[in-house]
Amino acid sequence: MIKLDGHNRFLNGPKGSILIREDDEITFKLIMLFEGECEGLGATKAAGKFGFTRQRYHQLLQLYKSEGAAALQSKKRGPRGNYRRTGEVVRQIIRYRFLDPEISAEVITQKLVQSGLSIAVRSVKRVISEFGLQKKTSFIPAGKSPGRD
Repeated sequence: MIKLDGHNRFLNGPKGSILIREDDEITFKLIMLFEGECEGLGATKAAGKFGFTRQRYHQLLQLYKSEGAAALQSKKRGPRGNYRRTGEVVRQIIRYRFLDPEISAEVITQKLVQSGLSIAVRSVKRVISEFGLQKKTSFIPAGKSPGRD
């Protein structure tokens, strides 16, 4: 059984206890499943005791049954990759920039959207910057004006 002592959590047995590290979510979830399934606490009470919903308890139980304890580790949330700046989108941005080096990111974005690709101006600017395709600016020394020698 798990015992909470302030911020510390201990796994208690008849002969002693073990401190559960605060960042050890796998053990924490596994103990919840153990108490719910093996100690007779039940899914609802075990989930509530450990701060989970009954639905999440059952999701974790299924994960454990199918993939083992390692599956109880939380996964990183959010997109898994560049779903907007796909290889095709990047190739098209580079193509437009090489065809017309003076074309702006806004115009490239407009052309991509018209061709059915979903992309934001900021993403187009990032691709242009990543590939070093910015417009060249001329350097004018101080005290000189353009067009005069």
